[in-house]
Amino acid sequence: MTTKKKADGWVESIKTVVYAALIAVGIRTVAFEPFNIPSGSMIPTLLVGDYLFVSKYAYGYSRHSLPFSPDIFDGRILGAVPVRGDVAVFKFPRDNTTDYIKRIVGLPGDRIQVKGGRLFVNRQEVPRESLGLYTVEGDGPRMTVRRFRETLPPAASGRPVQHEILEASDDGPYDNTTEFLVPADHVFAMGDNRDNSLDSRDMVSGVGFVPVENLVGRAEMIFFSVDGSAAWWEVWAWPFAIRWNRLFSAVR
Repeated sequence: MTTKKKADGWVESIKTVVYAALIAVGIRTVAFEPFNIPSGSMIPTLLVGDYLFVSKYAYGYSRHSLPFSPDIFDGRILGAVPVRGDVAVFKFPRDNTTDYIKRIVGLPGDRIQVKGGRLFVNRQEVPRESLGLYTVEGDGPRMTVRRFRETLPPAASGRPVQHEILEASDDGPYDNTTEFLVPADHVFAMGDNRDNSLDSRDMVSGVGFVPVENLVGRAEMIFFSVDGSAAWWEVWAWPFAIRWNRLFSAVR
């Protein structure tokens, strides 16, 4: 009797673990998935060490919504095109595996160009307002750059989207481009840290146009953030490494 009870207890424990794993996979597939920011291409919106939730339902579901992106179907189910200005996670089009996060500045049919560091959408210059200087830390050498508030034009039935960008100069490698016509079922993505971002401005070795199918989800909220000043074993320093002011803040 005792042996049978022990066996039944093990079976119930295994069932609990399996059920919990299935629920976690289900939530990550259809609702929210956590991501962390490893690089500074989206500073000042997202910092290295930010942890955020991405809504998987925002643009519908593709094979990239599933763990390991199994090639079981094409296109999107319940698909929706991003709103211009969304911060989105997508699979790098050149390998369909690596996760990238950028801001969507161009929608299907848009004409996108950068001239003298200024973004043009459909041949209209995107307004930007100077916000002074910004010191970039934690992503390479410490440096001071210019900070702007940029106002993207609205989509057909939306509002203009304001967000902040950084520019070290207006004559960097990607500050003067040709005009790009965004194809159907694709979007154009750029980092907010304009001079330190590998994005759609590079059609040869960079991101290029992003297929809508490659979209994983929309960045919604920062739930945790650390500045990297404390090692994992420095327990006493953990509270000072947390960016408390960024916890539970919306991604805009």
